[in-house]
Amino acid sequence: MAAHIAVIGAGAWGIALATQAARAGARVHLWARNPETLTDTRTLPRLPQITLPETITVTRAMPTRADAVLLAVPMQHLRAVLAQMPAAGPMIACCKGVERDTLALPLQIIADRHPDLPRAVLSGPNFAHEVAQGLPTAAVLACADLSLARTLADHLTTATFRLYASDDAIGVQVGGAAKNVIAIAAGATIGAGLGENARASLMTRGLAELGRLALGLGGRAATLSGLAGVGDLILTCTGPSSRNFSLGLALGRGESLAEILGSRTTVAEGVATAPAILTLARAHGITVPVIETVSLLLAGDIDLPEGRDRLLSRPVGFE
Repeated sequence: MAAHIAVIGAGAWGIALATQAARAGARVHLWARNPETLTDTRTLPRLPQITLPETITVTRAMPTRADAVLLAVPMQHLRAVLAQMPAAGPMIACCKGVERDTLALPLQIIADRHPDLPRAVLSGPNFAHEVAQGLPTAAVLACADLSLARTLADHLTTATFRLYASDDAIGVQVGGAAKNVIAIAAGATIGAGLGENARASLMTRGLAELGRLALGLGGRAATLSGLAGVGDLILTCTGPSSRNFSLGLALGRGESLAEILGSRTTVAEGVATAPAILTLARAHGITVPVIETVSLLLAGDIDLPEGRDRLLSRPVGFE
């Protein structure tokens, strides 16, 4: 029997995941705030090349039962959406970040609402438009129960969407959250004309921060050497479709944060995540100079030259 997959959120990422689940042979329940925009045309303006398969039902009704529930809503809206949801089945967080007010990671928010439900996180180097088109990619699905992680991953895995299982849910969540902040820094580096050497160096030192965060919060630093860490970091810091990189690029070219955000309809999660993950790092005594610099820059406490000088004047230690 075909798996029944519910996808919560009908933005580009939700539609990409729903399309992938249908491609894997599942019956898909796609929850949308305004389903009419999809039921009429079966397309999303941001993904005009994709027509939703007939095995996807678009509805405003929340699912009541599913083999897996994919949560593809912006991180800062996750708690509010979960408050409307019944305990339909194992929940998979497909959003990345840290909640501003509570400093909670996605699985902590799910546990607050549905403590008895199995929960997992999906992350990796995945642009929505490429996943929707069926272009080759890989990702990781992490759950404390490794056998359950494999079972849930199998619901979505195809030849072009390879899902690896992991039991380090903390490391995977940290990588997905923190890489967005590093991507803003990488974009600012290129936008300011500091060069490719500077970007590569910043990405590498940023990866070290991701590893320290994962370890300090109870995960494994080695996880950040995989798809949820270095894989996602490379894509987000170099891919022209990266919202966080493009925001940093505009900052580096002299635009204000208010101007950049005012001109966008999409969410760059790194803006909200930067101060939250910095507070989390400080609470655990974890040194994160790149993330700290980005947070200060976004808050308007320093300008770009000051941010550059902060990083370049740090003592040179051992690697």
